[in-house]
Amino acid sequence: MDARPDSRPASATGHAAELTLRGLALGTVITVLFMTANLYMGLKTGITFSTSIPAALLSMGLLRVFGDANIFENNIVQTQASAAGTLCNVILVLPGLVLIGHWHGFPFWQTTAVCLIGGLIGLAYSIPLRRALVLEAGLPFPEGVAAAEVLKAGEAGDSGGLRLLLGAAGTGGAIGLATTGLRVLADGAHATLSFGAALLRLATGFSPALVGIGYLVGLGACLALLAGVAIAWGIAVPVLTALGHGNGTGDPEAVARAVWSDKVRLMGAGIIAVGTVWTVVSLGGQILGSIRSALRAAKGGGSMRSLPRQERDLPITWVAGSAVLLALPLAWLFSDFSAEAQLGSLRLVLVAAASLFAVLFGFLMAAACGYLAGLLGSSSSPISGIGILTTLLCAVLLPLLIGRAAGPEGERFVIALSLLIAAVIVTTASIANDNLQDLKTGQLVDATPWRQQVALAIGVTVGALVIAPLLELLFNAYGFGDVLPREGMEAGNALPAPQAALMTQIAGGIVRGELPWGMVLIGAGLGIVLVALEARLRKGGRSFPALTVGIGMYLPLEVVVTIAIGGVLGWLTQHRLQRMKAGPDEAEERSALARRRGVLLSSGFLVGESVVGVVLAGADTVTGRSSSLALVGPDFGPYAAWLGSAVFLVTIAVFYGVVVSPAEGRQGGNRARDRARASAG
Repeated sequence: MDARPDSRPASATGHAAELTLRGLALGTVITVLFMTANLYMGLKTGITFSTSIPAALLSMGLLRVFGDANIFENNIVQTQASAAGTLCNVILVLPGLVLIGHWHGFPFWQTTAVCLIGGLIGLAYSIPLRRALVLEAGLPFPEGVAAAEVLKAGEAGDSGGLRLLLGAAGTGGAIGLATTGLRVLADGAHATLSFGAALLRLATGFSPALVGIGYLVGLGACLALLAGVAIAWGIAVPVLTALGHGNGTGDPEAVARAVWSDKVRLMGAGIIAVGTVWTVVSLGGQILGSIRSALRAAKGGGSMRSLPRQERDLPITWVAGSAVLLALPLAWLFSDFSAEAQLGSLRLVLVAAASLFAVLFGFLMAAACGYLAGLLGSSSSPISGIGILTTLLCAVLLPLLIGRAAGPEGERFVIALSLLIAAVIVTTASIANDNLQDLKTGQLVDATPWRQQVALAIGVTVGALVIAPLLELLFNAYGFGDVLPREGMEAGNALPAPQAALMTQIAGGIVRGELPWGMVLIGAGLGIVLVALEARLRKGGRSFPALTVGIGMYLPLEVVVTIAIGGVLGWLTQHRLQRMKAGPDEAEERSALARRRGVLLSSGFLVGESVVGVVLAGADTVTGRSSSLALVGPDFGPYAAWLGSAVFLVTIAVFYGVVVSPAEGRQGGNRARDRARASAG
């Protein structure tokens, strides 16, 4: 097999070029761009966004400059760049090493090794699962299908999508600069109400990027998030504060936040843990059947050259050999990490056990996530739940293996190693999850699987090399949680890294014997009820994921409410379009165009605000102080709140108007049809 990039023209190969040097170069640039955006948004909100569709749109617009771009080359670019949307899931766990003080930054080689080894193992696991899950299981793969439709639509040559994406990015970036940089706009509004000893907190943010996330995840997930908010802030916090938790003294807002952080978020962890276990157990038969099918196909598939081009994966012998070889640097990572723990002969046992657990449990989680990616989409796969479940297991099992940790340093090592193992497994499951979705897109556009697998390997490598410097930059500029790298920094500007903070809280509580298991068990009980409700609603074709309810309980209130606004906005646009008078064909076309415009606007908001956030981080790092570009002081706060709310409302109104605009939809549809007909002629 010749794995070199296809630089020959289509006329020479009989098939349009897929792997090209310019495509790989463009994919590298887009990977870094979207990884920057995802890291910032993930550390701020705990949520990352899928990069496949915006990457495909950027690729189509930029490669069109050369005049001979094709759907296969664009597919490779989006496959490579999709690593940015998934490799960044490592931030769900890895910043916990900084939060507990085990790391004082992000060491390049260890951080890179977690991402590179975990990502390549995930890629290797996805290859034998492709035939069973993508070809034979009959799964819908909604996000893979959506990306394929975008690529097909791009063949018509409509450049309006790129302009819309860039315009939204400019708007989101300008608002982010005025909010986080210049401080002339507030980032949200909040109030804490007292009813005797009970406290009730209300809040919302003013971020267009968060609205975009809500639009992309949909109303069902947003309603589940709001259910989590209602349980956490409408029931749990008022009840616990009324019962005297948080001491009821001091600033009411600080008391309410402390009760939520120390108690209520653990209820959310219980819900997520139950949801994850239920998902894995309920899919156990399908997962095992998929694995057996993939192994049978590998044994009887013959040589790669004897297969049709559309069926050619990287050779299974290469994949198996790579998986075995990757276990060696994985063992080195765990050995290097535990070098200062003074474990004596137990160190070898620990390294072997940790490596074996990461490889085997990682495969199980990769298979579960891959199946869910096909069933519900990549965004609905329980990556957060996998992180929590892995952290729980490691924090329970490690003391059984090496004995109870002695002293604070010993406890911190056990917590840190639990988080490191969880980070590897989260990365493995995330990349396998993403690759199967990409391979479905490739199947629908008639691409070659092995070329996509090579492209994703390049994307993982590029992403792994840049993630440590980007994390270091963000940490030095903002700080994470309550850990600030230098004196004089504003604690309110720190990126909360909410999911990593939760993983750290769980692992630390287990190792030190201080975890409020009562809260976790209450959450687990709620999780059982919510899982039963989810299963019942799913039979009727409705979505109400129990995992997302748990996420709504432990994400900051301002973040969840703003995301929910985006979900409601998406529902309102579709409701408005349904009320417009039109024939069946025109109504369907209008709805599809509206959805595409909404996706473009949302993606642009995310990219613009996130990139500006990283630029501001660089400015603060260079100047050595926080809020280095601020034009106003605290006294401007009331005016900033009014200005921020006004800009936010105008932005939402413009978003709504652009999405539902019938004239734009008809004209865009006519232009696309005209180009398609001209191309066919």
